Amino acid sequence: MGILEGKNILVTGVLTDASIAFQVARIAQEEGANVVLTAFPRPTLTQRIAKKLPSGPDNPPAVIELDVTNEEHLGGLEEQLRALGWDRVDGVVHSIGFAPQDALGGNFLNTKWEDVATAVQISAYSLKSLTMACLPLMKAGGSVVGLTFDARAAWPVYDWMGVAKAGLESTNRYLARYLGKEGIRFNLVAAGPIKTMAAKNIPGFEGITEGWSKSAPLGWDITDVVPTAKATVALLSDWFPATTAEIIHVDGGVHAMGGQFD
Repeated sequence: MGILEGKNILVTGVLTDASIAFQVARIAQEEGANVVLTAFPRPTLTQRIAKKLPSGPDNPPAVIELDVTNEEHLGGLEEQLRALGWDRVDGVVHSIGFAPQDALGGNFLNTKWEDVATAVQISAYSLKSLTMACLPLMKAGGSVVGLTFDARAAWPVYDWMGVAKAGLESTNRYLARYLGKEGIRFNLVAAGPIKTMAAKNIPGFEGITEGWSKSAPLGWDITDVVPTAKATVALLSDWFPATTAEIIHVDGGVHAMGGQFD
């Protein structure tokens, strides 16, 4: 039996088979989980990618269109999951992040509030929005795991996304405080820089990746998302029953080393 045997896991953010979320869904299925995916703005793309999961092209997981800024989508999530036969949600993966181009790439001092607000709503506030949408189906408790990039430092070109990630990390702690009584654990995985589609949209992303593998005691491969996915799946399981409001670093050890990138 796998560590997620029989659990119902909702996974957001599957865009390509190179994404962290895809590998989380893959490993979750291999560990015995029932998986449903959400997608926005192109659910048809996610439906095609879903056919590459272990369940196979003839039995891919369902894909629900979910815009985390759309109250109608959020309000209808419970009904859509129940229609798929789910009477509970055991785990939720928050792999959602977006910032307009003007909020990235060294434009920090010139970014307009409207762009900052978009980054914060989609990348941080959505953790609360998604949790509340799933809460009616989490009466037996469960685990919510999000993905972050260490927000303790001001990274080159990350700019307002870095601020949004700091907000995500704080939101995670407050959710742990208020919903711990419901038996729900909230944790984040702080990955090192990974060459995903989202990362490619950050101008000057190489300014973060340069030197990372040399600074990491364990080394670091910017194309390997599996270590991050494995940590996420572990936190979704029952193997961390008393761990909440935590940030697990999967970055080769860089977060604990001295020095700074610039």
